[in-house]
Amino acid sequence: MTTAPLARWRQLGIVLAAIIASTAWSAPRCEAAPNIVLFLADDLGYGDLGCFGHPIIQTPNLDKFAGQGVRLTQCYSASAVCSPSRSALLTGRTPHRNGVYTWIAEGAEVHLRTSEIALPKLLKQAGYTTCHTGKWHLNGLFNNPAQPQPGDHGYDWWLATQNNAGPSHENPSNFVRNGEAVGRLEGYSAPLVAAEASTWLKEKRDPKKPFYLAVWTHEPHYPIKSAPEFKARYPDLADDVQREHHANVTQMDHAFGQLMQTLDELKLTDETFVFFTSDNGPEGDGIKSPGRGSSGGLRGRKRDMHEGGIRVPGLARWPGKIKPGTTCDVPVVGSDFFPTALALAGLQPPSDRTIDGVNMLTALDGSATKLARPQPLYWRLLMAPNAKSALRVDDWKILANDGFTEFELYDLKADPQETTDLKEQEPQRFAALREQLLAHTSSVDAEGPDWWKRLSPSGGTVKKEGVKKDAARKNGGKKKGPKSE
Repeated sequence: MTTAPLARWRQLGIVLAAIIASTAWSAPRCEAAPNIVLFLADDLGYGDLGCFGHPIIQTPNLDKFAGQGVRLTQCYSASAVCSPSRSALLTGRTPHRNGVYTWIAEGAEVHLRTSEIALPKLLKQAGYTTCHTGKWHLNGLFNNPAQPQPGDHGYDWWLATQNNAGPSHENPSNFVRNGEAVGRLEGYSAPLVAAEASTWLKEKRDPKKPFYLAVWTHEPHYPIKSAPEFKARYPDLADDVQREHHANVTQMDHAFGQLMQTLDELKLTDETFVFFTSDNGPEGDGIKSPGRGSSGGLRGRKRDMHEGGIRVPGLARWPGKIKPGTTCDVPVVGSDFFPTALALAGLQPPSDRTIDGVNMLTALDGSATKLARPQPLYWRLLMAPNAKSALRVDDWKILANDGFTEFELYDLKADPQETTDLKEQEPQRFAALREQLLAHTSSVDAEGPDWWKRLSPSGGTVKKEGVKKDAARKNGGKKKGPKSE
């Protein structure tokens, strides 16, 4: 071979190397990568949907959706309150590990740090366009550069509130769009955030890219306010509070239907993975307080480490991949959404940190009856009214108080209502699970920030002087929404 042809071959090799390098950078964005939608309800109980057995509440859109995909009977939130469970969805890491260990009050120092690699940021780097609409609740200083905002975690477009829609779900005035307060909005929260998502899908996104869309409604978190058209569906309910709550769930269901209709109109349904769930169990006592949600007969409610506080509705649809009308009994948890979404995009989870969740696709499509978990299912919430931590391995669940001096042990397969404590009858199993709970708690605490060590008597974090006032000023309006978890 002469020198000139050799030089040409070398030059060609350089060009090919450059092409390969550029292809490798965009490799996660292949034509087969599906769109991803995460629809999250707020304080929706395990038994609050028609497809999960509620005898009164009307949820026709979610019931229809359940028939198009898989219904998850052992779906868990990563915490029994909202902020921690949301943090796990976006990081794949249990809340005490990622730092968002508790409900976040306005002005609190707790926030989702940028050192936690959030799902939208990874998907955006892989070629996805990203959007968040609805409740955020992952910082105390909302719309304030002192803490990361949705855009800092990878969202191209966002319309959000710090926590609740204020002053209620009706005509809320505390939304912020891409850093700018939008003022009073006419309508009701869930339909408004669904409409924003639909507008983004139709007009704002880059249609050449796959998309990741998070729609996090405020419904049915109280203070509840429901449109007359949904309250009219419950004429036989004499209790106005109950009517308002049930109509509120129907309002959320209507918003979900709006979004699904948009996917249909844009012919995006067949290429979109949709996951629906709730951030924790139902608020209140279900009898006299404003919360009228149902735990489906499970013990406990919001803030509780028992099943009623953490087991939530779960539904998933992926046409051609998930068989319609199926049921999955494999336990899954909110932190599983992170590695699952990454797998859909052809990505691997970060290898420089502990990821508590696992890819749940094989459970959703029915090809696996059990998921291998390097990290056990684990919950910890210091503001819980009784047990502060829990761990589940197979069908067995252990709970402990704050000092790890009092424990409970249940066989969830035989006793999902957690009526019979078996620690005395199962001493060997109890001892093994107790040691595993203690060791796992120590490892989680060692990795996360120690904000939780600075608790105020009420269970929140101690606020710095003047911070809350500044946060309110930045929060999209002078009038703050109601303070609530």
